[in-house]
Amino acid sequence: MTMSPSPPDNDRPPPARFALDRWTWKEIAYLLANLPMAIVGFVYTVFLVGVGAGLSVTVIGLPLLALGLGGARGLGRAERARARRMLGVRVEEPSPMVRGRRDRGFFSWLWSGLKDPVGWRALLYSFIRLPWGVATFAVTLVSLFVLWPVLPYLARGLTNADRAMVRGLLSPSDELERRIAELESDRGVVVDTAAADLRRIERDLHDGAQARLVALAMGLGLAKEKLTDDPEAAARMVDEAHGEVKVALQELRDLARGIHPAVLTDRGLDAALSAIASRCTVPVTVSVQLPARPAEAIEGIAYFTVSELLQNVSKHSRATAASVDVWRSGDRLMLQVGDDGTGGARLDGGTGMAGLADRLGAVDGLFVLDSPEGGPTTVTAELPWRDRLAPGTERAGAA
Repeated sequence: MTMSPSPPDNDRPPPARFALDRWTWKEIAYLLANLPMAIVGFVYTVFLVGVGAGLSVTVIGLPLLALGLGGARGLGRAERARARRMLGVRVEEPSPMVRGRRDRGFFSWLWSGLKDPVGWRALLYSFIRLPWGVATFAVTLVSLFVLWPVLPYLARGLTNADRAMVRGLLSPSDELERRIAELESDRGVVVDTAAADLRRIERDLHDGAQARLVALAMGLGLAKEKLTDDPEAAARMVDEAHGEVKVALQELRDLARGIHPAVLTDRGLDAALSAIASRCTVPVTVSVQLPARPAEAIEGIAYFTVSELLQNVSKHSRATAASVDVWRSGDRLMLQVGDDGTGGARLDGGTGMAGLADRLGAVDGLFVLDSPEGGPTTVTAELPWRDRLAPGTERAGAA
């Protein structure tokens, strides 16, 4: 069985030929259907705009226009489907209309409907199509009987103009739509990450410092009761409580360091990364080559990224040496952490790599893992570079 040819990957039909092949007949059918579709769209647009504008002084004019813009989206959807089937134009569907929040009432819904750019572009497309639909219908119909030898080339030229109009007015901006989808996804990642961090801090406080302080209070209470009856036992209990205080203070320092280390705020990435490298169970060489300090948020993300990667080196790599390199390349902050361990690390391996990749992606960053079996492992991360604001800049701007 012979399969019908499909449109090529570059979104263009085959070259026009004198023979009236399948693509030519589809283009002819599209051009002949332009007139009825243009009449429907034109009548809808004129009626909607005329009635909506005429009744705008009443309470039903603007709501009618907002509802009509939703209907215009339907016309645009039908035209995109027709262009895909008959012209081979790959036109993606735009994002759904963003409706106002219901808890904000009627006016929020009305405003979100009236400012819908997709609906307005569909109305403009329908309005300008009538003269074009009349012209293409007449030229194509006459050419079927008079100019049929050159009809394939004529149909290709006319439908190329149709393709341009569909792409220009009915197709979404690919970059904008992609960016909207990414931001929606990244917003969810940021919210989930913040919630997980809050749960971790709460758990660390509850299971660590809080429990130790409760035990300390109980021990001091018992020591107070024994102070007159058994001073030596009370002294031992106070000494134990003193030790508990030291341990609780250390736990609180570790918790504060996990939120935002003081050395990072005071001395920057070089000193902060050297500090966490000194706590790694593997010898780590640190090289930070930065012309200036980045913004505080970017600096914090870079610090915690390297910190978690070095924890993975300590726990899983079985390496004998590791390295951390930080530098700036154009408008990107580059991080690279490598080790000579056994390799085999994966984003889905349960070592927190997937979480790091999500966190970096949420701020337009990039996370690349290269860890073949047998090693070595190299993790490269990119973050957008943003300059650090001068002290007092935010306060002055707010004032």
